[in-house]
Parts: sequence; structure tokens; C-alpha cells
Amino acid sequence: MPKSVLITGASGLVGTRLTEVLLINGYQVSHLGRYKTSKKSVKSYIWDISKGFIEEEALESANIVVHLAGAGVADKRWTKKRKEEILQSRVDSTRLLFNKLASIVSPCEVFISASATGIYGLNTGDIWLSEKSPVGDGYLAEVTRRWEQEITRIQELKLRVITLRVGIVLSNRGGALPKLAQTVRWQLGAALGTGKQYMSWIHIDDLCQIINKAIVDTDLAGIFNAVAPNAVTNEEFTSKMAQVMKKHLWLPAVPAWVLKVMLGEMAELVLGGNRVSSKKIQSMGYEFNYTEVLPALNRLLGEEQ
Repeated sequence: MPKSVLITGASGLVGTRLTEVLLINGYQVSHLGRYKTSKKSVKSYIWDISKGFIEEEALESANIVVHLAGAGVADKRWTKKRKEEILQSRVDSTRLLFNKLASIVSPCEVFISASATGIYGLNTGDIWLSEKSPVGDGYLAEVTRRWEQEITRIQELKLRVITLRVGIVLSNRGGALPKLAQTVRWQLGAALGTGKQYMSWIHIDDLCQIINKAIVDTDLAGIFNAVAPNAVTNEEFTSKMAQVMKKHLWLPAVPAWVLKVMLGEMAELVLGGNRVSSKKIQSMGYEFNYTEVLPALNRLLGEEQ
């Protein structure tokens, strides 16, 4: 009988693609969200994080839990209320899963959770960062630190727990890439800030395959950076997009102060950056399909057009 995978945050960018990949690989897939989905190929369960409620069958029937839920970091301006939503959506949802799994006689075998490279802080320059690098400063680092604290508690349940610190996910279905590509298409593309800040990226299919490996490889446990082997600067990323789309970049870099006026505190998402290493996941035998950003952009932007 095929194993059952329960995905939280399944309606998001990664969850949608992961569902497709897991179904192709023969898994039974179910979704846990605020609303029932109408997809015939997956079962759908309800949870209400604020009320501490999860439909009982959701976790009892799952062999694997993949936890992707969390309010979008770049979806809205960072008001005080929004920052609290971003934090609590991650911390409270993970705590609820812990509490419910702890109450089950035979919980799932594997718990895989998204985390973020934001844990390393704002702009750490060109230093390569590994899973052993210290937690950085700033709002995103604090959010991710507290998120991972809740993930770590799940190890108390004697499950195999994998935490994936995800970089910038490249997809033509959503996320950052379509928005950035649009500015280049209109010949309004430009580097942001100095343009020297690093972007640690990953093609969405590589991320889904890493999650698949985490499911099947019983040696995989602990924290792993989920990023491609070769981070690029913002300036290089913008240049590669223009190359793929056969457009010219003629505008000067957008000054940091302009971005801060436009985005407020959220500007740190694009003005900062980290050069994050993927050596640990590679040492566990994962071979990336996309190690360089140009082939990844060729594939994604080619599909988009």
C-alpha cells in the first residue's frame, strides 16, 4: 500500500508543485488547510490554528508530514500586525502539530518542515554559510529561530525530523521570479541596492526532489540548507534574466533609500542576502538538476513565454 503524505500549506507555490511530484511518485497525498480543496486526487482536511483544532483523521492516517504552512513573507507590507501574523503562523502551527502528534499512539514516521535561510541574518556578504553558522540578527532571523525551536521539539516524539532552510524558490508559477522577470520584459529591470548582495536560490523541482529524498532516505535527519550549489549576486541574477529574455538593462541600480520608501522594513528582503552552502545535502547523495542559475532561468522563463 502506498505511503500517505500530509502536506500543510499545500495551496502555496511549493505545496502545489510538491503535490504533483508526490502523486507521480505513487504516494497518497492529503492536504491540511483552513478550507477543503476540491481536488479529486487528494484528501482534504481542516485545521484552525487559533482554536487548536485539527481533524483527527488527518494526522492519524499520515505516514509522513510535510509542513509548509506560513503567511507569505513578501505578500504584504510589514506592519506590526503583519509581522505578528508571519511569526505566529509558523510558531503556532508547528506547536499545534507537535501537540496533536504527541497525543497519537502511533504518529507518523517522518516530519519534514520548511525553514528559511533568513535565519543567518541580513547581509552576510560573500562568506559561505553552512548549517553550523550562527543565527543572525534581525526580524527574519528571529522569526526563523523561534520557528526552528518548535520544529526541534518534534524530535522528542522519536520521529525522524528534517528541517530544510529554503532559499529563494524559482518557479514560473509564482514567487519572486515572475515579478522580477516582468520588470526586465518591460525593460525596467535593474539591480537592487548595490547589486552585490547574494541570492541563494533553488529551482522548485530541486526543492521538491529534496523533500522526496527526505521521505525515502532514512539516513536523512536534522537541518539542511535547501539551496542550489552556486549562489549569485543580485546584479548577476538580473543580468542572466535579461540574457535569457533577450532584453537590455539600461537603468542604473535602484538605490537602497528608494526601496526603503517603497517597501518599508520589508526592503531588507532584497537589500540583504546570504551566500548559503548546499554541501551538506550534496554529501547525503542529492544531485542537483540545476546547479547554475542560467539553465534554471532558461528552463523557467522559456516555459513562461
